[in-house]
Amino acid sequence: MNQALPSVTRVYQNHHLDSTRWEGFMPRDDDIIVTTSYKSGTTFTQQILTRLLYGHLDPMPERDKLSPWIDARFHPQPLTALMDDLEAMRGRRFIKSHLALDGLPYYPGVKYLIVGRDPRDVFMSFYNHYGNYTDFAYGALDRAGANDGPMPRCPDNIHIAWDQWINRGWFEWESEGYPFWGNMHHTQSYWNYRHLPNFLFLHYADMRRDLPGTVRRLAAFIDHPVTSEVVDRVVHESSFETVKRDAEAKDAANPETSKAVFAGGESAFIYKGTNGRWRDVLTQDELGMYERAKARVLSPDCAAWLEDGGVVTP
Repeated sequence: MNQALPSVTRVYQNHHLDSTRWEGFMPRDDDIIVTTSYKSGTTFTQQILTRLLYGHLDPMPERDKLSPWIDARFHPQPLTALMDDLEAMRGRRFIKSHLALDGLPYYPGVKYLIVGRDPRDVFMSFYNHYGNYTDFAYGALDRAGANDGPMPRCPDNIHIAWDQWINRGWFEWESEGYPFWGNMHHTQSYWNYRHLPNFLFLHYADMRRDLPGTVRRLAAFIDHPVTSEVVDRVVHESSFETVKRDAEAKDAANPETSKAVFAGGESAFIYKGTNGRWRDVLTQDELGMYERAKARVLSPDCAAWLEDGGVVTP
């Protein structure tokens, strides 16, 4: 464990990310940052926070308005307008990031929720996500990362995608995650500072197994008192089944606009939410690639947590 405080030592800029967009951010002491690599429970965690902090309001603010993704290089809203909206926001803010800790500013007064998942499960969800990008989505990414050339298209063959993802990094300091960014590197960068009191690690599998316990643990971490009735409501409103049903309803109500970014619509973004599908897909040789990547990037205790979950202690 690193006993020094984290600091920014890398600049992440590609088709998706621009870490320099955080330079104008003005933190508040009650802010929350939800940080994941991708496909690890980002939306799940945002949904819990939305319902926990704002579920009593009618109408309730939209999740993406409450929790913007600052480091999204392709964000359609100008950065100055986004920061103005954040500054004007009343109530508690929870901001999304996909940056590793070496690219994300550390604020001692801010709470960080780090969400992890078995890398093999991440890949299965990632491949569905990547494979559903439309021409519109690729065009937006190409424009955002113009200096890097066109965003690579998703291979039709899942085994080719796995080979690229597990053996190659987009950034020179990463060795997995292509063509997005390092999945394992993201978790390890926070794991090295897991002793910090404003860090809470959540595991996707634990969240699915025990959602009521997750809601209580998260609420305690952010100092937000809850009753049993509130926990029950948040659990119902944040369950995968509820979120999937709502996504399908949006697709049905707006069939054209909902499929602008993802070919399968919003319900393709909220796909299966299950774990272990990799067992029927990855070969023994491909699992060997995973073991080698794990040894390259992860410490043994971080690797064990990503595979098994559980409460993280310093």
